[in-house]
Amino acid sequence: MIIHFETPWALLTILLPLFLFLWKIWRKHTRVALGFSSLHNAKKVQKSLRQRLLWIPSLCLFLAWAFLCIALARPQTGRERVRDASKGIAIEMVLDRSGSMSQEMEYQSQRMNRLDAVKRVFTSFIYGSKQIGLKGRPNDLIGMVSFARYADTICPLTLEHGILKPFLDSVKIVKLRSEDGTAIGDALALAAARLQTAEKTLAKQTQKNPDAYKIQSKVIILLTDGINNCGKRDIQEATELAKKWGIKVYAIAVGGGENVNVISTIFGNYKVAGNAQDIETTPLKNLAKETGGLFRMATDSKSLISVYREIDELEKSEVETMRFVDYKEVFLHFAAVALILLTLYILLNATIFRRIP
Repeated sequence: MIIHFETPWALLTILLPLFLFLWKIWRKHTRVALGFSSLHNAKKVQKSLRQRLLWIPSLCLFLAWAFLCIALARPQTGRERVRDASKGIAIEMVLDRSGSMSQEMEYQSQRMNRLDAVKRVFTSFIYGSKQIGLKGRPNDLIGMVSFARYADTICPLTLEHGILKPFLDSVKIVKLRSEDGTAIGDALALAAARLQTAEKTLAKQTQKNPDAYKIQSKVIILLTDGINNCGKRDIQEATELAKKWGIKVYAIAVGGGENVNVISTIFGNYKVAGNAQDIETTPLKNLAKETGGLFRMATDSKSLISVYREIDELEKSEVETMRFVDYKEVFLHFAAVALILLTLYILLNATIFRRIP
């Protein structure tokens, strides 16, 4: 919290009552109103409670003056914010949630399905994790697309990364057979279209000039364990779109495991025998090569983490720190206190401490 005075010179007026008090003392010693032989006996007279409290109205008047002077100085409270977001990278995460992603794999000594392992690594990629050596991506524009038979936008491109975790948690393995499949081409095309309009999306979110945030590069991170077997577009058509719009694709083929599917139910996780599925890597390799990205095979958690570290090193944001402070006027609070104290001073002088000439 930062406290700032817009007109700090007004604080000097607090000293005026002090000068007035000193002047009265000086005047009292230089001029005698009425001569008297001795005050010795008068001082022995015991003071009443009212006389002992005669200082209260004067204190109220002084405090009222002090609070009024502070109000005139226009105090403002503000919170300093630091935003390292003038330049960054737009990233679309494309997640395969088809039935084959339920196959079991090991992640940090825990057995889980492939999708859950991928989600954990991606969470560390966004927010950072010292444990696995990822710094996080606080300055990047990030969105998510998931797919099985159909491709869906899970989260639009955003700089507010706090909302990404709930959206990521909502991505589940498809349960209906009618919705199962692997529409890689459609998912890539949808992600590319979102990145193509990234500047407009950002301008709507921040309500600022689109040039305020410069996107250095646009990237798609694709994770899949299958073959493109449905959808309106194939991988090659999506590759052409990405090339046309200058979007790099990092394709990660998730394999390995023991051909055991992990099925989540309300009664817990159960393992059932799964069918081995070969990954068609050639289209993914061509996709990465033609768009300027890279292709990697991830057969366990170590190789999956290693791929994300590699991407983290390749796609670095150029940061320019911007500091700004949001100020809020609080002078009304001090003015209100001054008014209350002044009212109390008048009431005390008109009642308890009233003087009759």
